[in-house]
Amino acid sequence: MIEVQGLTKQYDRLTAVKDLSFSVRPGEIMGLVGPNGAGKTTTLRCATGILPATHGTVRLCGIDLASDPVAAKRHIAFIADEPRLFDYLTVRQHLNFVARLYGVADYLQRAEPILAELEMSDKQDMLPSELSRGMKQKLAIACGLLHRPEIIIFDEPLTGLDPAGIRRMKEVMLRLARDGAAIILSSHLLTLLEAVCTHLLILKNGEKMADGSVAEVHARFSDGAAASLEDVFFRATGDGEVAPPP
Repeated sequence: MIEVQGLTKQYDRLTAVKDLSFSVRPGEIMGLVGPNGAGKTTTLRCATGILPATHGTVRLCGIDLASDPVAAKRHIAFIADEPRLFDYLTVRQHLNFVARLYGVADYLQRAEPILAELEMSDKQDMLPSELSRGMKQKLAIACGLLHRPEIIIFDEPLTGLDPAGIRRMKEVMLRLARDGAAIILSSHLLTLLEAVCTHLLILKNGEKMADGSVAEVHARFSDGAAASLEDVFFRATGDGEVAPPP
């Protein structure tokens, strides 16, 4: 479970995120959405411990991130939009390296179904330079899933994937949620969020405009009529059509 309470992040005089609270329970996929500069990336980096929060608390699987960061981070995987890989390690060696970091003794048994699900079983002896952009992204995802994290954070995970890869990633995210993972998915692709998310968090200028189940957010911004997520997004981030929650 992810619990964020009163999160504020300041850079000198700029407040990137202001008094943000939300939670994601096991089995939920929360879509994080907002215009450029809304504070999405800062929120994700604070929630994973990459950046320290100025104020507020983050608890991951009940562990306070600030007081015990190593224990908290053992429960998470952060899949960034730009895969960071080692140039001279093969796919197999990447997984071996990650397994050693997390103390995963049976990594071969774990890696095989992950690679098969991501359609990478025949790429195990290839270096990153031999992989397409989409395959590099899949390798980063495979490394992130190897230790069976209970919390998974995806930041624009479909970058570089072809249509078949996009469909497969949707299936992977839904399967992870069914298996009990708490997931945050940050993306500008509203159709992706509509397809997989159970909950939404909409930000603007570092503040929460909407938070709740997809049905709840739709009801609040639909004016009683059928509305797409695109309609909901523009109403939630518009010029005061609906006041943000207290």
